[in-house]
Amino acid sequence: MASLADVRGVLVDIDGVLTVSWRALPGAVEALRTLRDSGLGVVLVTNTTSRTRASVAAALSEAEFAVDADDILTAPAATAAHLAGARCVLLNSGDIEEDLAGITLVDEGDEDDGGAPDVVLVGGAGPEFDYSAVNRAFSYLRRGARLVVLHRNLTWQTDAGLQLDAGAYIAGLEAAAGTEAEVTGKPSAAFFRAALDRLGVDATEALMVGDDVESDVLGAQRLGITGVLVRTGKFQPDALDRASGTPDHVVDSFADLPALLGLTS
Repeated sequence: MASLADVRGVLVDIDGVLTVSWRALPGAVEALRTLRDSGLGVVLVTNTTSRTRASVAAALSEAEFAVDADDILTAPAATAAHLAGARCVLLNSGDIEEDLAGITLVDEGDEDDGGAPDVVLVGGAGPEFDYSAVNRAFSYLRRGARLVVLHRNLTWQTDAGLQLDAGAYIAGLEAAAGTEAEVTGKPSAAFFRAALDRLGVDATEALMVGDDVESDVLGAQRLGITGVLVRTGKFQPDALDRASGTPDHVVDSFADLPALLGLTS
């Protein structure tokens, strides 16, 4: 863990840290403003797969956060760069095509226009994950397609409580098809490196704030980034007992981050 005095850039998860169901958590707007006013670089990093970067920025602006699309790194955008040129069948809830520039999305029946997909790309779960869609993905995996996933989250937090996410389906596809998924969003090292490049800082000069101890905090710490876990969003009281490691810092909410860094509003 680097000294907090060395921090030059902050990576911030969105869902469960800044907002829940796109409504600002108490003190989050002010805390983000304080970080920026202090001269720290900030990039918002998210595994959200239901919205594009532009849509995320618009939703955050409505919640009174002063951000734009350039401040945001999404798993779909990072994945598109990683899979440039590939033919992909997408299993996802939400329209993210704008952030998938550079790859070809294959609809059912398109095999006659270029062959079967190279990749089964799995995003966030929702009503689209019915038997027909999941079984179609399974059939492509059996025919040799790679399984690439934006994240492995088992749950996500909404104002209606915890909801089942894609991780449960991914585990089933891996077991049934005898394959292993490649993760391109958090907690992959490639995703965190992309965020560091966006900030122009080294891992030892960065801090990651998240509500998911494994994907957000420990994933970042494995790369040498200081990790801060917040007790909001999907955080559960037994999360630390079940975790595969220990966060560098634990705070009640993102509103406490300026004080942790010794900043004043």
